Amino acid sequence: MGRQELIARAGKRVYVRSFGCPTNIADGECIIGCLSQVGYEIVENVEAADILIYNTCAVKSPTENRMIEVLRRVSEDKQLIVTGCLPLINFERLRNQVRFDGVLGPAPGSEIIKAVDKVGRGEKVVTVKRDSKPGLDLPRTHLNETVGIVPINYGCLGSCSYCCVLFARGNLRSQTTDAIVKRVQRDLASGVNEIWLTSQDTASYGKDLETNLVDLLNEVCTIKENFFIRVGMMTPNYALELLDGLIDAYRNKSIFKFLHLPVQSGDDGILRLMNRFYSTKDFTKVVCAFRRKIPRMTVATDIICGFPGESPDAFERTVQLVEFVQPDIVNISKFFPRPHTPATKMEQLPPKEVKARSKRMAELVRKISFEKNKAWMDWEGKILIDEKGKNPGSWIGRNFAYKPIVVNDNRLLLGKFVDVRVIGIFPTYLKAEVI
Repeated sequence: MGRQELIARAGKRVYVRSFGCPTNIADGECIIGCLSQVGYEIVENVEAADILIYNTCAVKSPTENRMIEVLRRVSEDKQLIVTGCLPLINFERLRNQVRFDGVLGPAPGSEIIKAVDKVGRGEKVVTVKRDSKPGLDLPRTHLNETVGIVPINYGCLGSCSYCCVLFARGNLRSQTTDAIVKRVQRDLASGVNEIWLTSQDTASYGKDLETNLVDLLNEVCTIKENFFIRVGMMTPNYALELLDGLIDAYRNKSIFKFLHLPVQSGDDGILRLMNRFYSTKDFTKVVCAFRRKIPRMTVATDIICGFPGESPDAFERTVQLVEFVQPDIVNISKFFPRPHTPATKMEQLPPKEVKARSKRMAELVRKISFEKNKAWMDWEGKILIDEKGKNPGSWIGRNFAYKPIVVNDNRLLLGKFVDVRVIGIFPTYLKAEVI
């Protein structure tokens, strides 16, 4: 590398913003880390930047619309590079509606350096790949100094009829256990004390490497540090294959008792149309087994309202499943057809009906969440403060079950373990006082 190139990089200021899932946030942290290491100045506001990098999400239609609007608002005196899932999900729209200088796919890793170099010289770059797997040894800049996000695999083994992310992320590509453990150790050494093991489907981890999520969790839990692990979303069919070992692994004190198991529908016919490889019985079996062994487990799931073919009876079965399982958290999505997916060709429900079902589900979920949170009133224990609150002196921490707990304290508590007592209950969080 020549002196002139180093000088050129040092004079360029880059703004990076990531949207969407934890994996995409981790990809953005890698982008910042790689560019910082070679001499680019990373700035925190658009006005100060020469080059803008937007690391996009486009999993849903409203999200894609928002991304396009953000990109279209970029001033013509700024150079724009678009990365993330949008370029692979809807490149035609991106090309037709956005003025850009560079386009890359998701998880560009160190390839971002070459792209920014070229754009900085006035060249246009279009390199859209979906099979990247950046090494976990690449430099990363944590956006939250308390949380280390570790993508344990990219892609998945699914073929869901509604999902466009497969076009962007591709098939399963797992990181080695050794690389993951070293990344966790490196993050912990930097001051992080909460690790997110994330992917599109953590339960499919290792199926391309003759290992599995249980073995990975057991290995990570041998690290002798005081920290918490949040295990990311897993599909019910692969969780069921690992069930006994998974529950045993979750009993380790280092793992948050937090299970994110998306069911999507409470009707087996709709699950078949969705091309989901499990039944509602499989889903409830996993949840009930976890709760038998770990009673204070926080259960999160996802529901799609208004999928094509969802009759009123099918929706009622979803309502009944949610009432039976009583999940702590439900992420509700209205169905929107996505480009090039099989579900796009199915007969769509009226938007008004989709909206009504989503509203009813949201009301039910809010009621259940509030009732579930009542059980935590007067709970005393230790929480890890991992976020600043919205108000001055406000902090958000997590207890062993990953329950969000708000405390007010004028001390600097980020990254600290604090003893608290819960004094207030709300549908989406708990309030506590420091003891």
